[in-house]
Amino acid sequence: MLVGQYRVDLGSGRWWWSDEVFLVHGYEPGGVEPGLEVMRARQHPDDRDRVVREAMASLRTGRPFACAHRVVDARGRTRELLVTGQVRRGRDGRAAEVVGYVVDATPLQREAVDREVRRAIDSAFVSAASIEQAKGVLMATRGLDAAAAERVLAEAAGAAGCGLREAAAQLMAGLSRGSGFGEVADRRVQDVLAGVRPSKRPHVHEPQLARRRTAA
Repeated sequence: MLVGQYRVDLGSGRWWWSDEVFLVHGYEPGGVEPGLEVMRARQHPDDRDRVVREAMASLRTGRPFACAHRVVDARGRTRELLVTGQVRRGRDGRAAEVVGYVVDATPLQREAVDREVRRAIDSAFVSAASIEQAKGVLMATRGLDAAAAERVLAEAAGAAGCGLREAAAQLMAGLSRGSGFGEVADRRVQDVLAGVRPSKRPHVHEPQLARRRTAA
């Protein structure tokens, strides 16, 4: 994660960027003359002028500012930046310069997205595994093939108004309290499936999915 510094001399209008600020805008250090127009040219269209507005408010109030905005760097990559700043006053009490930091938060955004993707994938695998486990039980106790076992599970889920994963989890939890095979296991399976209930408000698509599977 890149963290750079900048400084704006309000008297002369001259800007100074550390090497990191050049890099987050897609330039080699010293490759351009830093300034307002260069900065605005790289800002994402939806976020243009946000930093300028915050800086102007800081000049009026004398308070530090911090804002997030996106830039499209010189290489066409979109980056998420956090910009902070504060006003420094001269001996006469007037605002002399604005100084602050530029933080490239893009890696943090990517990590957050990666975490959500991994969580979704893990959840999908857990859901699929529990359904396959329940189907296996139905195949073993009732002599069904995979398609027929899934239909039985889908019918129970549809009747209860819950998803396949929830029905499968309740089936396995119910069977864990019993034992035996043959007719004993078959009766236990029937009892558990008949008692499947939604334990939480189901996702809208889950009952619909169960009905589609039943109708297939």
